[in-house]
Amino acid sequence: MSKVKEQVQELIEKRVLLEKGGGEKAIEKQHGRGKWTARERIDYFFDPGSFMEIDLFVKHIGRELGMADRNIPADGIIIGTGKVDGRPVAAFAEDFTCMGGTFGERHGKKMNKIIEFGMRNGMPVVGLSDSGGARLQENMGPLSEYGKLFYLNCTASGVVPQIAVLLGPVAGGQAYSPGLMDFLIMARNSAVTFIAGPPLVKAVTGEEIDAQSLGGPDMHSTVSGVCHVVAEDDKDALDKTRELLSYLPSSNRSELPFVDTGDDPERRCEEVYDIIPDERDTPYDMHDIIRQIVDSGTFFETHRDYARSMITCFARLDGMTVGIYANNPMVVGGAIDVPAAEKAARFIRFCDAFSIPVLSLVDTPAYLIGSTQEKLGIIYKGAKLLHAISECTAPQITVYIGKAYAGGYLAMGSKDFRVDYVFAWPTASIALVGPKGTVNVVFGKELKAVEDKQERKELRAQREQEFIDTYMNIYYPAGLQNIDSVIDPADTRKILIKAFESLEDKEMDLPWRKHGNIPL
Repeated sequence: MSKVKEQVQELIEKRVLLEKGGGEKAIEKQHGRGKWTARERIDYFFDPGSFMEIDLFVKHIGRELGMADRNIPADGIIIGTGKVDGRPVAAFAEDFTCMGGTFGERHGKKMNKIIEFGMRNGMPVVGLSDSGGARLQENMGPLSEYGKLFYLNCTASGVVPQIAVLLGPVAGGQAYSPGLMDFLIMARNSAVTFIAGPPLVKAVTGEEIDAQSLGGPDMHSTVSGVCHVVAEDDKDALDKTRELLSYLPSSNRSELPFVDTGDDPERRCEEVYDIIPDERDTPYDMHDIIRQIVDSGTFFETHRDYARSMITCFARLDGMTVGIYANNPMVVGGAIDVPAAEKAARFIRFCDAFSIPVLSLVDTPAYLIGSTQEKLGIIYKGAKLLHAISECTAPQITVYIGKAYAGGYLAMGSKDFRVDYVFAWPTASIALVGPKGTVNVVFGKELKAVEDKQERKELRAQREQEFIDTYMNIYYPAGLQNIDSVIDPADTRKILIKAFESLEDKEMDLPWRKHGNIPL
């Protein structure tokens, strides 16, 4: 055998050994936990044969505290690039079979290297996280790389989409990285994330709590809002990540992906007639409206179980991606509370960063009022939604479906915010204040002057109806140019498609500034 062939054989043997990760016993343990290995995840996620690994031969640098003779193949992390549905994607996958996937200095350098590579080359970055946390034996090395990781997450924000997929534990300082990425997907069967685990929480605060209650997917998807999407297991999480990527451009300089759904752009949606109730205050599910309008009734919802009075999702109209935010009257009548405002604001800002057209579907009685919301900072935090709409330069279309009162009318994208098209259904009503509130103020003295309760009740009903007929008729704001057009609900889909097509070359310049100061 020639020397070259001997060297190639040595290379093959080294690769085979390193690609086994922590070895058969560690792999069996991983499978016993209901989890795939890092390489199994990579193989499933990317198009067959497309993944190209880099830095396989990297070694950890720890030499103290028993680390000198420790073998950690590839330092517990796989990095590289491949294709998802034919488009390049950069990714890392932490290998729990190698010292628990702990974050050492070289582990961190590899992670940072692939994020920077993806940002530099216009590729989405996907992180498959499964780690026991910082490798304490290396002390300052991991701490410094954490800092660089957070800096890169922030630098890449708005440049390339970043998706964090949690398939195991992600604890301590490392938990901030997924929090800095655009979307966080958690596997229900294995993922937990917190800045301090149950033992430390108990030692410091005295609180006894289990890992799932402290940082599991159910808590983070319903209470904290940290988790955008809950998946059942590794396979489901990776499937959902691929699905999400299918709606997103590769970078802020890339065109939106087009998918031929086969749905007729001229299709009328007469089913919506039966979705909207005759009574203004009767709840209905806005998801049903979205299904009728978008291609094939298919959409990808984020934060489904968090701030449920607001819906945020990606969908397609004639094959092109749109971002939709919409009130859901099924929950507190569609009122906008603090979490709902923040949820929609973040979603709009993501869409704007990547020039994804934004569609607003409106049926809200306004911002939610009361002492609880005031204490939560509704004035300050609710204003995030106003700020996000004001800064958005992506194509924007608003459709008023039902109620649109007071700040809710404005916050959902009114003409006053330079929204490109504003349409309304005949069922819509717009007002500074609802009829009951208006009558209380404007006709309060007149009502108090009527002593008979029945007569007063009848007069109140008369004044409310007069107000509704005169000012809450949708043709009143249309006559004042607050509405571009009142449309047949069944024609909504084809009108939206034509309207978005007309905005493909939209240019909108804001005054020069370093950046705005969104109320955080």
